[in-house]
Amino acid sequence: MPSKIIGLGLRGLQFFWTLLIMALVGNMIHEAIGGNPSIINYVMFVAVISMLSLFYLIAATINEGFVIIPILPVVVDALNTLFFLIGGIALAAYLGVHSCGNNAYVTSNSVTSGSTDDTKRCHEGQAVCAFLWFGFVTYLASLAFSAMEARGGSTSFRGGIRRGGPSMSQV
Repeated sequence: MPSKIIGLGLRGLQFFWTLLIMALVGNMIHEAIGGNPSIINYVMFVAVISMLSLFYLIAATINEGFVIIPILPVVVDALNTLFFLIGGIALAAYLGVHSCGNNAYVTSNSVTSGSTDDTKRCHEGQAVCAFLWFGFVTYLASLAFSAMEARGGSTSFRGGIRRGGPSMSQV
């Protein structure tokens, strides 16, 4: 039971981070003048794939009957973990580490420039980068839980020496 609560908590956080990323990147795309750099499109791809996979993962976390193949949640979690990691690294590299108050940086950066309000776009880009890393951590944690579940191990946090055999009351 505790593993289901923790799993649902992680899925809820993943949904929250994905929703925030999707909203901020969607706003960046909407307010763009003359197109967006490829990293913005990739981050939107990550958010869409994450949201679509969460429909399955949340259902599989609530009811184990939705798990078609025991390894499938592990694979989906691993792919989402990888996508979020790549997105976080790439967006951080594109943004650099500068202040959004630095006008020379904001107007010369390919991610932050290209909007009627470049400073706002800079803040949105930095927030998206942070949310990608938060999403990465939650997907990494759920990957560990999914791997333990698929391996047949227990994530119930109950102690004991013997697992999987009959108890004394069943003998």
